[in-house]
Amino acid sequence: MSAERPLPHHRLPPDTLAELVRGEGGPATLDLLLGGERSRRLLLLRMLDDAGGLGPAWDLLSEAQQRAPRVVDDLLMYPQTGMWLTTALRRLRGKATTQEPPLWVELGHMRALAAAAALRAELDFTIEVPVRHGRVPLPTLGCAVLPVTEPWAKATVRAEGGHTVVETAGIEVAVPSASGSAGPGWFPVRRLTVGPKERQLDIALDDVDPYRTYPEPTEPRPLSGEAVAQWRRMLEQAWELLLREQPETAQAMRRGMFSLTPTPAGERFRPRSVSAGDAFGGVEASDPDDAVQLAVTLVHEFQHTKLGGLLHLAPLLTRGSDENQELWYAPWRNDPRPLEGLLQGIYAFAGIARFWREHRKATAARSAMAHFEFALWRTHVATATEQIRHHPRLTPLGSTLLDTLRDRCTQWLAEPVPEEYLALARLCADDNVARWRAHHRRPPAPAVETAVHAWLDGASGPPGSLASEPEIVPDPSARWLDSLAILVRHRLSGADDGRISFDGPEKAAARVSGALTADALLAAGDATAARHAYREHLATEPGPAGAWAGLGRALAMGGDEPGAARLLCHHPERARAVHRALLRVTGTAPDPVGLATWLGAPPV
Repeated sequence: MSAERPLPHHRLPPDTLAELVRGEGGPATLDLLLGGERSRRLLLLRMLDDAGGLGPAWDLLSEAQQRAPRVVDDLLMYPQTGMWLTTALRRLRGKATTQEPPLWVELGHMRALAAAAALRAELDFTIEVPVRHGRVPLPTLGCAVLPVTEPWAKATVRAEGGHTVVETAGIEVAVPSASGSAGPGWFPVRRLTVGPKERQLDIALDDVDPYRTYPEPTEPRPLSGEAVAQWRRMLEQAWELLLREQPETAQAMRRGMFSLTPTPAGERFRPRSVSAGDAFGGVEASDPDDAVQLAVTLVHEFQHTKLGGLLHLAPLLTRGSDENQELWYAPWRNDPRPLEGLLQGIYAFAGIARFWREHRKATAARSAMAHFEFALWRTHVATATEQIRHHPRLTPLGSTLLDTLRDRCTQWLAEPVPEEYLALARLCADDNVARWRAHHRRPPAPAVETAVHAWLDGASGPPGSLASEPEIVPDPSARWLDSLAILVRHRLSGADDGRISFDGPEKAAARVSGALTADALLAAGDATAARHAYREHLATEPGPAGAWAGLGRALAMGGDEPGAARLLCHHPERARAVHRALLRVTGTAPDPVGLATWLGAPPV
């Protein structure tokens, strides 16, 4: 292998760094990132060989490289190879989070890689490979299914004169000579090629490689022919949209996006997608609602890919302590995030805001959703950025990147959006952060106890200690903090003809996980009915945390109880904590509006 030769030094010139800190990066920039990633993979491969000894697999891979170096490079740069390399090294170093598959199976995947390289290089060979639950995956090619009952076993891959079989216990599965062809017991990795010539995206639709899912491997789950056809149609439409509206991003994707792993569809407007820094160019995505959603997903995960490549060459943060790790509000997550994760999200969602900015220009006649999404995501990114823009752990490059994205976001915030959609975006953005606070901000326990005594004693206001900065305590029950935004999306999804749909609140809430009837009323603009409904929700024990945030929005929209509205909009965690404590002490839940009004009074 060429890892024996000295590896090059990788430097990003100023113009390349300037592109990346803006959240951009064309084909030339991607080539530089890919060069760094290739060297990194070779080093990881050498480290793995030094640590565990890859033996015959290394020899066969070396022979394939001599015959067909581009084939081996293609396999080396395949996202799943990067994921396997880091997973195997973690296992060898005792840092893995799981002990399956057995280590010999994990390391034996190198044999499957070597077999795939030798097959594509048209070599004659014989090599033993692992069998995983009756399946033998050969990366980039496909997966053989054998009648093996043991979870972990061994099989032989044999190639001679253009004929290849995978065999165990006298049972053979033939590997078709034509790439992408299926056969008895053989499920191929399909390739999807979409778009006009010279601007095509050629990507693997990988449903069989165990390292196609991030961060943990999973066993192959081959798609049906109908599912493959549907993914092809969706990708064709999404790629056409990206070529038309985001041509520079699309050109860069052609160089840096290699595999797409389908996962089952989720709830409407809640797609799931994942990428990993160790799997450069790989995307795991749920079945999309439509082509626009798939295009957004590709942009989102491609942002992560670029930033992951940059981070392998230049740090954005200095090393932090594992103790007392800081956690932050990330508008796109239910849970508090560490600094590294928040920075990743800012970069990715700045790309999403840019997507919707361009998409609303291109769909001027049908732009209700685009206006809302652009207004919402620019606000979310600005909020997240402001939290950490002066953080002491930012390197000079990290500060430049964050300041550049902040300046761009500031320009976007000045762009006009129709008032109706701007108001909805503000409502959803404010509601999201308030729900997050209600779940994850924890007022000091002594202050809560003092507040309970003050309330029961008839004091005119809460103790001043309750205004102390609350700590962040992750609440594992926090889910679906975006429920209000999802309800709004359902309303706007039928607005292409200029009309916004208004379903009954119960029906609207029933189709959105985590949504309350009161949330549906709030999304529809009925502040009075929403206020009453939130009060009913909070009369239950213990009462939904998000209802405190929603009640604050309903009061603010209706102009009622301004003191309670301010308190609940900005500090719902105080009301939630004191309300729960009073319920424990007295067995009776106080009126939430009356309690919030008292908590919002001047402290005593």
